[in-house]
Parts: sequence; C-alpha cells; structure tokens
Amino acid sequence: MPVLKACNISHQFDNGERLFEHLSLTMNKRRVGLVGKNGVGKTILSSILLGEITPSSGVVTPPTSFAAYQQQPSNLLSSAYSIAQFLRKEQTLEALNHIAAGDCASKWFDIVGDDWHIASQLNHQLEMMGLPQDPYFPCAQLSGGQLARLQLWQLFEQNVELLVLDEPSNHLDAHAKQWLIESIKAFEGSILLISHDRELLREMEEIWELSSLGLQVYGGNYDFYAEQKSTEIQSVERQLTQVTKQKKRLKEQAQRNKEKAEQRASQGNKLRKDNSQPKMLLDGKKESAEDRISNRNKNALLRQSHLDKKEQSVKSKHEQLKQQKLYITDNQTRSRKVISILEGVLLYGNARPISLQINANDKLHLTGQNGCGKSTLLKTLLGNHLLNKGEIQVSTPLYYLDQHFGIVRDALSILNNLMLHCKGMKEKDARTLLAGIGFRREDVFRMGGMLSGGEKMKLAMVIASHQLNQPLLLLDEPDNHLDLDSKIMLAHALSHYQGGFVLITHDQDFAIESGCNRQFNMG
Repeated sequence: MPVLKACNISHQFDNGERLFEHLSLTMNKRRVGLVGKNGVGKTILSSILLGEITPSSGVVTPPTSFAAYQQQPSNLLSSAYSIAQFLRKEQTLEALNHIAAGDCASKWFDIVGDDWHIASQLNHQLEMMGLPQDPYFPCAQLSGGQLARLQLWQLFEQNVELLVLDEPSNHLDAHAKQWLIESIKAFEGSILLISHDRELLREMEEIWELSSLGLQVYGGNYDFYAEQKSTEIQSVERQLTQVTKQKKRLKEQAQRNKEKAEQRASQGNKLRKDNSQPKMLLDGKKESAEDRISNRNKNALLRQSHLDKKEQSVKSKHEQLKQQKLYITDNQTRSRKVISILEGVLLYGNARPISLQINANDKLHLTGQNGCGKSTLLKTLLGNHLLNKGEIQVSTPLYYLDQHFGIVRDALSILNNLMLHCKGMKEKDARTLLAGIGFRREDVFRMGGMLSGGEKMKLAMVIASHQLNQPLLLLDEPDNHLDLDSKIMLAHALSHYQGGFVLITHDQDFAIESGCNRQFNMG
C-alpha cells in the first residue's frame, strides 16, 4: 500500500495562472526527496498531498497520519512558550516539583505515571541537542538553528505514517545536520524530504524532480539523480545538434534545387529562342517543371516547419535541463596579508581567543557549531562589533553578502540596483553585464523585490565583483535559500574567482565546489 497517491492533480492561482498540471505520483519508497528550482511549486505540491490545500483538479489519497516541518519562520518566535511547554512536558515537571515540595496529592502521581526520571532525561537530551539545559528557557530567545533542532526533535518523536520535511537543514550546523541524518535513518515511518541539501538527498531512495516539464521520478539517491540528469542533458544536446544539421542540409538542398531549376529554365528559354522544339512541347515541359518545383517547395516548407517545431521543443527541454553558469570579474591575484587577528575574543560566541591571518586571495571556509560566533566574526571584521580582547587589523576593502542578499533593494529595478552599487558604471556597460547573467531587454526594469533567491544571488554577485576597490568578499551562508541549480552556479562562480573570500556554510559539498583552499574551525 503506498503512503500517498495523487492522480492528475493541477494547481491554478486565483488570477488563472497555472503552477503545474496533470501530475500523477505514487509514494512507494520510504525515503523520497523532492527537488526543483525555487518557485516551481514544491511546497504547494506537498500541501496538496497532505490535504492542506485542495487541488484545482485531480484526486489525492493522503497518508493516514502525518506531521510536517515548514521552512517559514516559526511562530515560536512570537510565543511565550518555554521548551518544556512546546515539548508538552511541563505538566509532568510541575507535578514532580509539587511532589518534591511535599505535596502528596494523588493527581500529581497520576500525572507523573512512570516518568520519574523525566527531568534528568530531558536535561541530557537538551545537552545532546545543543539546546539550553533549562526546560523553562523561552523558545522566543532560541537562535534559528536551535529552534529548528527543537522542532525537528519534537517531530521525530511522533508516531506518524509520514513526515514531510521542507528544507530542514537550513540554519543547522554540521553537528546538528549529522543528528538530522541519523534521525532520518532511524525514523520508522516514511519521509518526504523537500531539500537542496545534497548530504540529505544522498540518504533518499528515490528523487522526484518537479519542473515545468512535469514530475520526473529517478529511482535512486541524489548521486544517481545527478548522473541521470547529466545523461539526459547530453542526450538532448545530441538531439539539438542533429536537428541543426538536418536544417542545414535542408537549406543546402533547397539552394541546389533552386540552382537546378534556374539552369533548366535558362535552357528552356534558350530552346524557345532557337525555335528548335515546338512551342506546345516547351510549354508542357515548363508547366510540368513548375508543378514539380511547387510540390518540392511545399514539401521543403513542411519539413522546415517540422524541424523548426522540433528544434523549439528540444531547445525548451534543454533550457529546463541545462545548468546555468555565472561568471564574476576576477580580481588580480594577490598573496599579501590583509587581515590579522591576534588572541581576539569576540563579543558574542565562544570565549576562547582567536588568532587568524587571511591573505587577499585566500578562499577560507569558516566552520563551527551554531552560536560559536562565525557571523559575529564577519561583523567584527566589518567594524560593526569590537573585540572584547586582543588585536585586529584589516587592510583591505570588504564586501558583505548575507543569505538574503540584502544589498539588492526591493524598490529599485535590476538596472538601477547595479548602477547604484557600482559607482561610475555607464548604463550601456550595466546592460551588457546584466545580459550576461540572463537579464535582457525589458527584464532589467524588473524590481528587486520581485526577484527569486537565485536571481538576487546573480545580481548581488555581479555587484560585489564589480566594485572599483576589489574587496575581499564576506559570504554569510549565501547558499542557504538557493535551489540546487543556483547553488551549483554560485559555487562555480566562486571557484573561478581570483579574489579572496571568507565563506560561512554548513554545506560541505558547496564549500568544496566553491574552491575553498583553507578551513578555520571556530568550535
């Protein structure tokens, strides 16, 4: 029996725009990863499968029981819940406190039941999860990573048939991500994972890819999916090459036919002038030749039309499958030391002193658990924070990019964003740069607030790499909200960047593909 099933489902917005249509799927595997570009409809599809949204058409057979983790900001941030209240253990802890204070009312013993060691067990679990060892700690004061761990912990303890996890590794450090992987392996029910994290996707048994072409099923984990995608792209590129060759041959044949027809017409005119053959015979030959030419031209036009349609179809499929590339201006390679920290103690995070030197062309991967001070270090380099102790010297311009690419202003167009941040750039040069990353003609007037995460990333990276002062880039989890294609594109750009950067990311694949040549662990 499949965990869930959908037949011919579609989703249409109120304005009539269709997000996807005629999708059918059956979840037979216990671990399924759902991938696709941002905005293609993965979250809406999962909501339809769980019965939270009614499809515009089609039928869904949902699981008998389920729980879901959403990537949207948690409502715990604005609640007054403590950790114990969220985990629904506050009544048991309260009953134990009453009993410890000498209150022997039977109701307290009924509430405790067999959970006499819940306090010590809970403290141990909180320690293992990297959460405050105070069950009454307010959830609203937890960091993003801590909130994610708390919510995921609570979900994995539920006895449901299906868990739907929407980007569960966002904000998780390496330790927490490993815990998540082990929890996924140990969970006895089924899991539908919506993610761009390749480490998690490697734990799946099947990959579903949602795109404008529909829902494609790949019977294996992420590595199998990537291999099959590469094979698909190569096949489509071969088809595209074949269609191009056929169109070229058709054009050459049409030219040869035209030249032959002109030669025959010239010979016919010569015979007419010589009066060597009867006019009636020549007229018949001429009419017959014109009919043949007309039929040949019609057939050629039909073949041309067929090839044009086939080329358009193959090009459209190739556009959906191919990986985009982003190139950013290469700074001149330099090896001089530009940042030096000696026995520095950060304002927030770990209290242990840091000693670190960074050269101008270093590609440094900054690692460490959530809360150790990685983002604080970047802000200290920028001058937004001071050190509690120690010395710091920065002798290079810096450019900071966060995971939301906040330098892109929502109220400005793409063109105006680029020209605002790149002083002295002419509109002609700006348009040329934007065309190179896919923003052509009227696209340059789209507002920053309308851009997807991947589009903002491309614009932000072009802005950062075209600063006159050639800064060292400070990248604070720039891959956090990107889809797989955008992650790979950004990593490719960074790996070919000749300047230096300091990168915070919990995605080891992304760090390696970005060309990081150094790693500094902050604990």
